[in-house]
Amino acid sequence: MVYLGIITSLFATLLLTLTLKLLSLFHFIKWSPVGYTKRLDILTESHWTVQWLILMVVIFCIILIFYFIMQFVQMVPPFFTSLIIGAIFALICEWIIFDLPAELSSFKKLSIPFMVTLIITARFVFETAMFHYRAENERNKLPYKDTMIK
Repeated sequence: MVYLGIITSLFATLLLTLTLKLLSLFHFIKWSPVGYTKRLDILTESHWTVQWLILMVVIFCIILIFYFIMQFVQMVPPFFTSLIIGAIFALICEWIIFDLPAELSSFKKLSIPFMVTLIITARFVFETAMFHYRAENERNKLPYKDTMIK
């Protein structure tokens, strides 16, 4: 089960990081995904691949944590959880990056492609986590009823 979580998180991390690079390259987002180096004043002199690698490790850890948490949420469909959690996470990220005031006009500065990318990645991770959890439960079921005496 842990192996599937690591593989799923690794694939989602690679997909999200590549998408962030493309969004930045085509100017769909007005900030750099590795801009944390300047803001936190760490790794500013290091090679750009090291900055992206650190970003990938952080994204991998966050996705892996969400994968293991979402395995145990069975009552809510993955569509709604991914929509809500992905949108909230995107809003919080861009709110922190842009240092926006808490006003209604601040929503105009948020990036819709970034939000959609996070929602799609969350949907992939949450749906996969729930599928593997249900498949594991089905595998552990007995082939006969519990009341039957063998």
